[in-house]
Amino acid sequence: MVEIMIVVGIIALLCAMVIPNYVRARANAQASACINNLRQIDSAVHQFALESGKRTGDVVAYPNDITPYLKLNSTGQIPSCPAGGVYTLNAIGTIPSAVCSLGSSVNPPHLQQ
Repeated sequence: MVEIMIVVGIIALLCAMVIPNYVRARANAQASACINNLRQIDSAVHQFALESGKRTGDVVAYPNDITPYLKLNSTGQIPSCPAGGVYTLNAIGTIPSAVCSLGSSVNPPHLQQ
């Protein structure tokens, strides 16, 4: 019985070390994917603005205006934030053009640099 308790204790100790690292790695991966999506959306906004003759301060309709300029996911939709954030677009000429609703409220932040 003591041997089983020792094994259970060792497994619990290993879990205590591994789970926080897993959670941190998952959060980093979600932030990286979100930032990559924001960069792609930002590029699509710039390309749309160039081809449509838009000027600084003009508004872009999300997602209709930029959908042709993005690679869509397997369901035919614009990729979304993996952490559940919502993307919005700023006026043309604003840096950044696309922002995630999670922004700096999560760690690591979902912000373009």
